[in-house]
Amino acid sequence: MGGEVPFPSGDLMKGKRGLIMGVANKRSIAWFIAQQLHAQGAELAFTYVNEAMERRVRPLAESLGAKIIIECDVTSDASMDATFATVKDKWGEIDFLVHAIAFTDKSALEGSFVENTTRQIFKDTMDVSAFSFVDAANRAAKMMKSGGSMITLTYLGSERTIPNYNVMGVAKAALEASTRYIARDLGPRGIRVNSISAGPIKTLAAAGISSGAHMFSFNRAASPLRDDTDPKGVAGAALYLLSDLGLSCTGETHHVDGGFHIVGMPDASALKE
Repeated sequence: MGGEVPFPSGDLMKGKRGLIMGVANKRSIAWFIAQQLHAQGAELAFTYVNEAMERRVRPLAESLGAKIIIECDVTSDASMDATFATVKDKWGEIDFLVHAIAFTDKSALEGSFVENTTRQIFKDTMDVSAFSFVDAANRAAKMMKSGGSMITLTYLGSERTIPNYNVMGVAKAALEASTRYIARDLGPRGIRVNSISAGPIKTLAAAGISSGAHMFSFNRAASPLRDDTDPKGVAGAALYLLSDLGLSCTGETHHVDGGFHIVGMPDASALKE
């Protein structure tokens, strides 16, 4: 499983340990990031949300030699306590954190944002998709005695309206703002904090968006590179931000979307789907 996508090997992450939160299956962006970090010498720990997800995550994690594979519900303080206590007990310190967790009720990912977003959906979406990074960063920072790096995953729907992305776009905007404030607070301790805004990738999360097919085709046509976002490119950006290559970079939202985010008006040909 770990060898399905080749990544160049090296030692950029040799001797470094980190926690990966949010792998769902072998198509997850977090999984591509994990493979890239492993290829560069990192030792990884993984979390999964429940027993059903464990059946997907454990074989992948074990294929990279992971010894720490922990159940973690980010909406539970007790579960988060147990997760980070386990990592601290096993390793003492960590060097990096990858946060790739987001969730909302599927009913909110279609039609009208204002009509389909209930109070409970809004609260739950923000809790899982934004606050979980704040909470994880706070806990991880306590184990970064010699500095470190953290990344989270966002999307352009935080900056612009995307059909049917709705409340998730609002949550991603909160996530990006949180990234900047976390970066400010942890910077004096030598901890860098950034987000990666990846273009559409065919993941489990993307499958839940009802206009997904249109989103992929339009991004492909309108982006300067005229291609889908390659998850290996996202993994490469993560390697840069998590390794010493990314020194002096913090508080950024780094776009990896074929340049789609720079386009104010696409060529006429892009509109002929």
